[in-house]
Amino acid sequence: MSDIYIICVEDEAQVLDVVIRDLEQLEEFFPIEGAASASDARKLINEIKEEGNRIGLILCDHIMPGDKGVDLLIEMQKDEFTHSTRKILLTGQAGLDDTIQAVNKARLNQYVSKPWKKEELLQIVIDELTDYVIETEDELLPYLSVLNQEKLQEAIRAKGFI
Repeated sequence: MSDIYIICVEDEAQVLDVVIRDLEQLEEFFPIEGAASASDARKLINEIKEEGNRIGLILCDHIMPGDKGVDLLIEMQKDEFTHSTRKILLTGQAGLDDTIQAVNKARLNQYVSKPWKKEELLQIVIDELTDYVIETEDELLPYLSVLNQEKLQEAIRAKGFI
């Protein structure tokens, strides 16, 4: 079974550390990788792909050196490998036009503004990963201990596994 990764893209090292720490309880099931730029994220995506793993979720800042976060998310939406990846824009600086572009062209799943509350961010990530797992996995039971149990049980019943 391939691993399902979480990628966090943030150019400020301290902020990236906080995001990863806020999500660490998920790491047993979903390895978490950090990237400091869109180009670093692209390299990471290629490594994960080459290893035969998948990316369940990306949390991406918008304003970074080089390419903007929204551009990376749009690129991911167009790529078959990352098309179904859940996409979260985590930023305090995306303007309305950039946000609209992210929603319309990158199929943005969530927008989280900085500063965030750990519990809210964790719940959003859990909900998005739950949706990803329901859409892409046949075996849902292993995820009951870490993701949204109610949604997973409903999906298990709907798929006729119980």
